[in-house]
Amino acid sequence: MKNVCFFNTVKFWGGGEKLHLEYALKFKERGYRVFLATSKNSPLSQKGLQGGLLIFNIYAGNLSFLNPVKYFRLYRWYRKEKIDTVIFSSSQDVKLGSFSARLAGVTNIVYLRGLAAPVKNSFVNRFLFNHALTHIVANSEETKRTILKNLQKSVAAEKVKVIYHGIDLKDFDSRIHPEINPAYRVRPGIVLGNAGRLTSQKGQHLLIEIANRLKQKNIRFTLFIAGTGEMKATLEELIDKYNLHKEVVLLGFVEDVENFMHAIDIFILTSIWEGFGYVIVEAMAARKPTIAFDISSNPEIIINNQTGFLVEYPDLETFSGKLETLINDENLRLKFGNQGRETVERQFQLDDRITDFERYLLSGE
Repeated sequence: MKNVCFFNTVKFWGGGEKLHLEYALKFKERGYRVFLATSKNSPLSQKGLQGGLLIFNIYAGNLSFLNPVKYFRLYRWYRKEKIDTVIFSSSQDVKLGSFSARLAGVTNIVYLRGLAAPVKNSFVNRFLFNHALTHIVANSEETKRTILKNLQKSVAAEKVKVIYHGIDLKDFDSRIHPEINPAYRVRPGIVLGNAGRLTSQKGQHLLIEIANRLKQKNIRFTLFIAGTGEMKATLEELIDKYNLHKEVVLLGFVEDVENFMHAIDIFILTSIWEGFGYVIVEAMAARKPTIAFDISSNPEIIINNQTGFLVEYPDLETFSGKLETLINDENLRLKFGNQGRETVERQFQLDDRITDFERYLLSGE
């Protein structure tokens, strides 16, 4: 394994793109010749150039796998650069790039799936999983379960390897400034935080409902919600409805996630599902207690009653009660936060997970 391509043509910057960049840079550090196959002028392309990665510009839409011109272009490029390993994370990319990689003789054709949603049991997907892909990696047991849900008759469970995502703690810690950004301390009370795209999947509307319950109990708090997305207007309407303008702040996109996590007191996640709750790991890395629903992959990260609380979905009353417990108990917050950091150091170190991934590609184990 010498020439590795991380194939991600998504045009916006999100968790999958961050993962591809981190993995690509780590593979470069380990002496591999690393390419990014990505959309022209995308955030991933720009960050990859800054990191000294080799860039191949291409875009994969929903029907791009039916485009023979793109197939031939990819085939020639794989052959020209002697690509021996190509790694995908989106369904559009894997459909376009994996078939042409198989024709070009690429040795390792890897699907690094982070989406905890069932894969359609279509002819294309069955052929893809059985005849194009050589390695399938899920970022959690929950993601593995959803991969196999509709494909269990055609894909063996042992073919799907679970490797959690990791965080570069040295880099994470180095980005935290000693003094908290004053923008996060402009209001009195405990500081609650949430980060993620403003979508129905992330459930931020439930955060507003929880905030209203806290306000009704005269608890002093500020809830910062970091992220952008199509649910912004809906959230603003709920804030208006409950008159929470002083308590809830929509921050928009936050670049310095490390300092955001450092500034808050408690991290709360109301997602309906998560392939792998990377933001939970970031909060735990910053020694913050966490609360989330006991669904999807959340129990694989949060240790209930040790690093945070897991609450049955969609029990907002219990969720609010657990949050109130943490608000009123600083020692418990410190205890959960410190134990969360220890969990990250033990289970979610980026270099360790990269080693697992590299070993799997080299040996299949």
